[in-house]
Amino acid sequence: MSTIELPSPSDLRALAEQSNAWPFEQARALVARLKKAPKDEVLFETGYGPSGLPHIGTFGEVARTTMVRHAFRVLTEDKIKTRLIAFSDDMDGLRKVPDNVPNKAMLESHLGKPLSRIPDPFSNEFPSFAAHNNARLRAFLDTFGFDYEFASATDYYTSGKFDAALLRVLERFDQVMAIMLPSLREERAASYSPFLPISPTTGVVLQVPIVEHDKKNGTISYDDPDTKERVTVPVTGGHCKLQWKPDWAMRWVALGVDYEMAGKDLIDSVKLSAQICKVLGGMPPEGFNYELFLDDKGQKISKSKGNGLTIDEWLRYASPESLSLFMYREPKSAKRLYFDVIPRNVDDYQQFLDGYSRQDAKQRLGNPVWHIHAGHPPHVDMPVTFQLLLTLVSSSNAENAETLWGFIGRYRPGVTPQTHPKLDAMVGYAINYYRDFVAPTKQFRQPSETERVALQDLRDALSQLPAGASAEDIQNVVYEIGRREPFLDAVKKGKDGRPGVSLDWFNMLYQVLLGQEKGPRFGSFVAVYGVQNAIAMIDGALARTSDGL
Repeated sequence: MSTIELPSPSDLRALAEQSNAWPFEQARALVARLKKAPKDEVLFETGYGPSGLPHIGTFGEVARTTMVRHAFRVLTEDKIKTRLIAFSDDMDGLRKVPDNVPNKAMLESHLGKPLSRIPDPFSNEFPSFAAHNNARLRAFLDTFGFDYEFASATDYYTSGKFDAALLRVLERFDQVMAIMLPSLREERAASYSPFLPISPTTGVVLQVPIVEHDKKNGTISYDDPDTKERVTVPVTGGHCKLQWKPDWAMRWVALGVDYEMAGKDLIDSVKLSAQICKVLGGMPPEGFNYELFLDDKGQKISKSKGNGLTIDEWLRYASPESLSLFMYREPKSAKRLYFDVIPRNVDDYQQFLDGYSRQDAKQRLGNPVWHIHAGHPPHVDMPVTFQLLLTLVSSSNAENAETLWGFIGRYRPGVTPQTHPKLDAMVGYAINYYRDFVAPTKQFRQPSETERVALQDLRDALSQLPAGASAEDIQNVVYEIGRREPFLDAVKKGKDGRPGVSLDWFNMLYQVLLGQEKGPRFGSFVAVYGVQNAIAMIDGALARTSDGL
């Protein structure tokens, strides 16, 4: 394969300025921001709430932000330093016990305390619940090779890094309250304060009215809910934390955040935090609100519920790149995130990769793989599709890699696990996916009399093909047999101009022969599986159903 000639940084920038790919649209907004308020460094941020284990939504936010970061570097020809902070809100109080963790009774006894001060329910390996989940976050971000810096709210609050910004919130206490109170229910507004003191006796993050705030001394006072005694604490040094909307705004100001995206469910929160950010003298970051991921029942995925997919589950069945493609696509559209979306994303990723070398420089910037691989997509030869591998496993009950490689080696001599390690990985993914999702749902249906006749004709036509017939030759035979009632589609025309074939014909082949609803291009499947094996499969289906007809 010839090497793809890369445009110069200035030529690439010119192309990027015209690209309608969403990472470039976001990056152009950042460039415009810098023209208004020049900086030597641009800070990107993503947030994580460690009350539950990291899930794919967390990964998606980091992956998408990384794509925007790279697009920005292209638009600025990498002349402005950029950083990405993955910020953990680990000083938040635990409001409820997650559904998907052990030792629930122990966690129940620590409700209300900061996540970083609650014992690890999983083991004694980490000093706290937050430390365990933060380690999981870093581990999976490292697995994907993200360039980021981890930051802990507990560290920033207790070390004094937030002290100046916290004092500014105290100084403008009344202005912050004026923004927040109209957004609250009457009962909530009566006791609301942007500052949440942490009880020096119980360690609980207290939701109590603030009876006095002293700007000069940097303190707040409240009445202890248990003893009713007046308590005065500094707002600095980790003695208090902020309610999350003021906290978000304070963090933007303290760190100088330039870009942060958030879920669609946080639109109103972003607006409120932006107003508070301005009151504190800061400039709200650029960003957009992405749509939420849904589980198989159409419900929003939640790290506390553990519904939807985990990172580990996706990586059991597919490559990291396929997950990145899922995140790249239509970030402002709600998408179902469940196991059945995996095969399409695996094969679509490879199609985008295969098409990259045939595109011109402008088209490449709109290709998802350009953004997934930061402008340097690899060349990966993938002789078969993931859907085809699934069908091979299903048709042969080949639940081991050696059998599948036997089919692949016959179809593409010289292709081995050693020469094609990415394909070898995909073989493993296909076997896992088949065992867990395809095999339990296999259900063969009986063909009608008309379908039996068509299957017999297909069997006879395949038996007359010459040795070594190509996938295209086989597909033409499949089309020819399908050009009959009730499968003929006279309105639809094929590439050869001849009458088309309805999907009912292909659906029938997979339902009757393989016990599944859909599959890859049938000619390609037969070419890899073997014509004689396909004939034997048809014979088996006809024999299996003959007694009932």
